[in-house]
Amino acid sequence: MKKWIANLPLKRQKTLAVVLACVLIVLVILLSVVWNAAEQKENRVETTGYAMGSVVQQTVYGENAQAASDAALQAVTELENRISWRVEGSDVARLNDTAGVEWISIEPETASLLSLCREVAARTGGVFDPTVLPVSKLWDFTADEDTFQPPAQETIDRFLPYVNYEDLRVREDSASLKYHYMGIDLGSAGKGAACDTALASYAESGADGAVVAVGGSVGVFGEKPDGSAWSITVRNPYSEEDGETAMGVMEITEGFVSTSGTYEKQREADGVTYHHLINANTGWPEDNELVSVTVYTKANGDGDQNGALGDILATAAYLLGPEEGAELLRSYGAEGLFITREKTVTMTEGFPAFSLLLDSYTLEE
Repeated sequence: MKKWIANLPLKRQKTLAVVLACVLIVLVILLSVVWNAAEQKENRVETTGYAMGSVVQQTVYGENAQAASDAALQAVTELENRISWRVEGSDVARLNDTAGVEWISIEPETASLLSLCREVAARTGGVFDPTVLPVSKLWDFTADEDTFQPPAQETIDRFLPYVNYEDLRVREDSASLKYHYMGIDLGSAGKGAACDTALASYAESGADGAVVAVGGSVGVFGEKPDGSAWSITVRNPYSEEDGETAMGVMEITEGFVSTSGTYEKQREADGVTYHHLINANTGWPEDNELVSVTVYTKANGDGDQNGALGDILATAAYLLGPEEGAELLRSYGAEGLFITREKTVTMTEGFPAFSLLLDSYTLEE
């Protein structure tokens, strides 16, 4: 081979050298691309866990992706053990147990979340209310389809007086409920709060990027390896009829997305369908033209509660209806997407880039 090259004219030798150099460069580039792709795949971890009464799905990028994912799930579990009324010894369970008796010490994070819920309750005139537990417990959406029955009006009327956010008193690290029989349920904030907690954990763990989904709430952190936006699907409320899980997709680079919909928990009795989104002023599921509300909130920085806020606002905006709900979102700098029973979709002006996936829906400008 060497002898053959040496016998070539000098000009041909130079040309061959250039060609071989170019081939070598291309090979190096290809190997680099393959190596980077393999490295990115190696540094990507997808996990599924369970906390907050929901599946917790994570996709985490970075050299310590697995450790970051494990730490985030542990942090979310610890949050659940602080704010779930179903967990014995949690801040909220102790608060409910001492209703009408005394003030108790709670974690500052729990107090902050209670204060946020109380603030939104005031802005909605009590339609949304974290003290709804005495009434919401009357609605057993875990009952079999054949045995479910709505509570009697007289039973609801008996417990409605104990639903009043103004009787929830909160200080920096303590709280109390004014009357016996009162109770707190942070279910409308918990999954968004879990996203807040996960994102704070990713930052502490040094993850490069991540997306976490807890039930109907999603949070994104950092960047994807390719620098593209995060694609978040919006659930199709009529998935059983249409055979399609997603009705649309939105693109975001940071922040949180939460959805509240009537399809999440519902039962039928005597030809009437009831869902879990309870109007705290009436004690009954809110009956309006909506089937779901999706809310987008930005991430403002370390320690913010915008994940929890978005979760709360999704429920509150549904209860208020599209017009008042949109006004509530604007007051918090949040954006929303409203889906009606007629499959009409409306969005607030600043809602992130969104594309319909199903022709059965109509997007109003």
